[in-house]
Amino acid sequence: MTKPTVAFVGLGYIGLPTAVVMANSGVDVTGVDVNAANVERINRAEVTIVEPGLEAELKQAIESGNFRATTEQVHADAYIIAVPTPFTDNYDVDMKYIYSAAEAIAPKLEGDELVILESTSPPLTTKKMADKILELRPDLVADGAGNPEAKPVVYFAHCPERILPGKAMEELRTNDRIIGGQSEEATKRATAVYATFCKAELLPTNDVTAEMAKLTENSFRDVNIAFANELSLIADNLGINVWELIELANHHPRVNILQPGPGVGGHCIAVDPWFIVSSDPENSKLIHTARKVNDGKPQWVIKKVKEAIEQTGASRVAVLGLAFKADIDDLRESPALNIAVDIAEELENIQFLVAEPNVQELPKRLKGFDNAELKNYEVAIADADVVLLLVDHKEFKKFDTAKLSGKAVVDTKGLWN
Repeated sequence: MTKPTVAFVGLGYIGLPTAVVMANSGVDVTGVDVNAANVERINRAEVTIVEPGLEAELKQAIESGNFRATTEQVHADAYIIAVPTPFTDNYDVDMKYIYSAAEAIAPKLEGDELVILESTSPPLTTKKMADKILELRPDLVADGAGNPEAKPVVYFAHCPERILPGKAMEELRTNDRIIGGQSEEATKRATAVYATFCKAELLPTNDVTAEMAKLTENSFRDVNIAFANELSLIADNLGINVWELIELANHHPRVNILQPGPGVGGHCIAVDPWFIVSSDPENSKLIHTARKVNDGKPQWVIKKVKEAIEQTGASRVAVLGLAFKADIDDLRESPALNIAVDIAEELENIQFLVAEPNVQELPKRLKGFDNAELKNYEVAIADADVVLLLVDHKEFKKFDTAKLSGKAVVDTKGLWN
């Protein structure tokens, strides 16, 4: 019997770790990506993202012969699409990457293949993807759609990822997964694919419910973070230490308030709620308001930095952290990066000493500023008059706070509280 094959379309923060874990479970996996330089690096067992444990597992997968990367689309028994899903100006999903993946897959289909969309998407996106493929291949039909002409059948499903960057290699194997097929057979086949490596519960449903479930999870988190961020604004106006306030309130046995921060980032929590809002604006008022609260927090942080500069007469500001969360290099939708860009643009006469331990050079959005330079965090703090902490990286947690004496500190994470 021929060994089943799986092709991953997109080798980014989700696609590469998932492909590697699946390959190390004995599946024959091909990773397909449009970035030729990244493909070359991956085939040399060089990781292209910061993710603990990924490098060792990538090397193992390549040496086993179960994994290879290419820029050319291949035929496979199952395809897993893990491409970006940015939103448009009106907060609807931008389908260009999904459609591009569909266009690459369509010519390779022969019938009896399974196509899984992992990318987080609004309800009915899997259907749109399937419709695109079948528009390009009218000789095929989706399972469950009726097939009087006895055309070759293709199966479609949505299986949203739920991993936390920084813990991907563990959570891919241990987190429950939602498996949403367009038909019962599609759900069954997709379940078999994920069962090769996921040891947690595999929860069957339909594709639209699976899409909405992922959005619901992240919108729930976004609303709760918005409550904490709103509390931080109120506490500041009242002269209350918000970190102490939350700690005290959380001693109530049925209260669990999250921690405030400089905003909300990443390609999930900062994006997914908008997909619900765009799907039903009339009935998503709370979700919409939470997004506005979290999107507005960076401006409050910038105001606090300006106040600190004015009070101290500072000429140099240390900016600690650019990633959207601790101990990773992912800058997508990062409020820290947005804050750094905005203050560098607004305060041309101030020198910004940027410290991000997980990158080797300033990101493109900061490179054009003469008043921004990448520094070691200890050097940045030593040379600065104002210290702005945006991300609670492990390096910053170990810093001797006695060295902050005489400096104005804007700590958005409560790390040095």
